[in-house]
Amino acid sequence: MRLHDKSFVPYLSEAEIMTAVKQVANAIAQDYKNETPIFIGVLNGAFMFVADFLKAYQHPCEVSFIKLSSYQGLTSTGIVETLLDVPENLDGRSVIILEDIIDTGRTLQKLVHLFADKNVKEFKIATLFYKSSVYNGEYKVDYFGMEIPDRFIVGYGLDYNELGRNLKEVYQLKQPHMINLVLFGKPGAGKGTQAEFLKEKYNLKHISTGDVFRYNIKNNTALGTLAKSYIDKGDLVPDEVTIKMLQDEVEKNSEASGFIFDGFPRTTAQAEALDAFLATKDMKINATIALDANDEVLIQRLLERGKVSGRSDDQDENKIRNRFEEYNLKTAPLKDFYEAQGKFHSVNGIGAIDEITARLAKVIEEL
Repeated sequence: MRLHDKSFVPYLSEAEIMTAVKQVANAIAQDYKNETPIFIGVLNGAFMFVADFLKAYQHPCEVSFIKLSSYQGLTSTGIVETLLDVPENLDGRSVIILEDIIDTGRTLQKLVHLFADKNVKEFKIATLFYKSSVYNGEYKVDYFGMEIPDRFIVGYGLDYNELGRNLKEVYQLKQPHMINLVLFGKPGAGKGTQAEFLKEKYNLKHISTGDVFRYNIKNNTALGTLAKSYIDKGDLVPDEVTIKMLQDEVEKNSEASGFIFDGFPRTTAQAEALDAFLATKDMKINATIALDANDEVLIQRLLERGKVSGRSDDQDENKIRNRFEEYNLKTAPLKDFYEAQGKFHSVNGIGAIDEITARLAKVIEEL
């Protein structure tokens, strides 16, 4: 099925959805059958869920609606707007929010704040679909019908640019075959140059850990501030902080056909953490490619580069050799890690740029 420019494939049947709706209704009924709660549906997405939920809820209740928005296309903008405000006369009432889906928790955070100054007896959150792998966990989700992976879905009230809400079943975005690469290479091996060609040729997103750190620190993001606090003390930034930065980059680039990870992982523990994170996205590393080059050739490259770049570590042969030694020490266990998975590939990094690109392309196209 096609909506706008995207293709979607079946994911959840009508029967599966109805089972999840009844599960939520029955769980709430157990807790509130002896009072009259007020259910507040979150528009637009929850209108189908609220309608079927109320049919399944066989006890006295009231219903109202609130309208929030944070999505545009396939991704959340991160900015939640209130389009239809909180109903009045909630004093002393048990209020249960009915959401269609909870993922990052940004909308939920806004909801909790909207009701913070209301004198309600009790405030609970219920959702039909729950993406626990990406939820920030700030507030408790009291009831949910179905836990699902972090996939973009449409149907049963959920939309892609306003299309798909009327579908009785739920469909997920049809993903192209993704290629996710880890790119290795000694200083001067041409990783940056080759990453530029590969990202254009295969619609890949190049994620340079150094660039990501600099962006977050420069823009004073929460993660950047946290990372800087470790750096300022002379400590290593914990792997979980780096992984969270990479996670944000992956989520911001859902249109990419894959990713090139450059500068991460640097240790076996980081490689395991990267595998675990990608698994939550139904993704994996397809290949790790090392640009192999003779040290003497690379030293001459870097010394020439140093004349232009002004970098002191490109102008001193001893410093260059120390960087090579550090690379060898760090890469050796990673090579073993990825070779054990059958994913390590070494490519000759000497020659004309287009020749090296062709060698890399050969590896990728054989995957």
